[in-house]
Amino acid sequence: MVKARIKELLDKYFAAGAGQGLWSKAAAGSYTVELPKLAAHGDFSTNFAMLVAGREKKNPRETAIWLAKKMGAHKDLFDKVEIAGPGFVNFFIRDGVWQSVVKSVCEQGYNYGFSQVGHQKKVLVEFVSANPTGPLSIGHGRQAVLGDAIARLLEATGHTVTREYYYNDAGRQMRVLGESTRARYLELLNLAAEFPEDGYQGEYIYDIARKLIIEKGDSLKDTEDIKPFKEKAEQEIFANIAETLAKLDIRFDNYYNEHSLYEKGLVEDVVTRLRTKGLAYDHDGAVWFKTSEFGQEQDRVIIKSTGEPTYRLPDIAYHREKLKRGFDWLVNIFGSDHIATVPDVLAGLRALGYDDSKVTVVIHQFVTLTREGKQVKMSTRKANFVTVDELFDEVGPDVVRFFFLMRKADSQLEFDLDLATKESQENPVFYVQYANARLSSIQKKAKEKNISRTLLQGVSLDKLTLPEEFNMLKALASYPELVESSGLDLSPHRIIFFLMDLAGLFHSYYNSHLVISDDPELPQARLWLAEALRIVFHNGLRVVGLSAPESM
Repeated sequence: MVKARIKELLDKYFAAGAGQGLWSKAAAGSYTVELPKLAAHGDFSTNFAMLVAGREKKNPRETAIWLAKKMGAHKDLFDKVEIAGPGFVNFFIRDGVWQSVVKSVCEQGYNYGFSQVGHQKKVLVEFVSANPTGPLSIGHGRQAVLGDAIARLLEATGHTVTREYYYNDAGRQMRVLGESTRARYLELLNLAAEFPEDGYQGEYIYDIARKLIIEKGDSLKDTEDIKPFKEKAEQEIFANIAETLAKLDIRFDNYYNEHSLYEKGLVEDVVTRLRTKGLAYDHDGAVWFKTSEFGQEQDRVIIKSTGEPTYRLPDIAYHREKLKRGFDWLVNIFGSDHIATVPDVLAGLRALGYDDSKVTVVIHQFVTLTREGKQVKMSTRKANFVTVDELFDEVGPDVVRFFFLMRKADSQLEFDLDLATKESQENPVFYVQYANARLSSIQKKAKEKNISRTLLQGVSLDKLTLPEEFNMLKALASYPELVESSGLDLSPHRIIFFLMDLAGLFHSYYNSHLVISDDPELPQARLWLAEALRIVFHNGLRVVGLSAPESM
């Protein structure tokens, strides 16, 4: 909020200078407001003078002097404005501005940090998109949590969000699933059965087969058709996936079946249109897409010589349908195994005449699960893979969510089970939620000392003068911009980092200073500071789907 105010003033004076003929409008919006590396250089700094003067081939110091004089006139905001180095302008914010943040937070309450920067832009967030061949692995779990947190942040910044799950219940994978289920069904009936060489070997296949026996008995023992086995497996697995997602408080607005693209002729239409444009051709029995026309080193196969489409082809058709449905922004959350196909899909959209700049792809790395410093092996086709359900049962939904968001999406994630199960401040989830619980208890402790929180309007917030208090006030002031940037950049990990840093500031302050004192005015200021902190912890936790417990 303070930073935004400075940026507003800079824009105002840039326009004024351009209007006076001091410079052109070429540098509009290119200058930034940043935190200085050294505290001695103020609270904020701008490169305005260097960028503006540089484009006009003028002296940056002269521009800086002009700007400093204009900005320095705002005595309600700045204690002082200084020029440093080749033309940086540094701003020192008045103490009262920081102290007034308490009032802003408490008055806005659970709306603090929300904005309308998205202007109700229609966004489709596609994530999870696992085919119904087995329970969700922890890799899918990371994607589910990441996608949901991104969707929540986009909603918090004024976007109209649709969550979509894209899946395929046809094709080779599903055929193998049906064959695997049939083999286990016959095995449980003590009948001869040949298990497919690449079949799904998880215990869940036995569970599905047992349910089929309860429902159908041995009536399917002579059935060669795998359809009833595939349909039962799909039904049970999808129910399990939905239950898992519900445990994590993750919902979808729409499920889109890849198979429907074939049924409606949309995949074939893509090939036809590419051929018409001279961008698809036959070679060695396969159909190729001229991706080399769009900056790729070589062309790509979109239909194999066997007649089976590669992943690229239905994905191009699917993304074309997304854009035809009227979305302004398509956000895809993919695992790193999709990284090779993304450029081809975007090229396909361009080839079909669509704006691929509307598509943003977030690629996340895989998850390594460790216990006692050793990796826990995972495989979605073998019996020893780790599911999200198992992880959920061991550590709970908040820990699952928090740990999956603790790293940038493109960073490898090590999920330390030993740390995750600790109920101490070593565990970052406990550390942050404990701060919220402590803050929630402060009001109760005040009442025990016969201190009631008075009306905010009459509180002397200028009593908040400790360096630790200013550090927390500055953090509170930065929260709205953090939510905005995290939403627009699709980076929920920033919220987690912020909460961990703020928890560190608060716990240190709480342990070193009496939040409640005998001073007649200081307790009220600190009670309201505590309330502002509680609100921001609550809002920060909830905006990425975590709970904000009032007691622990």
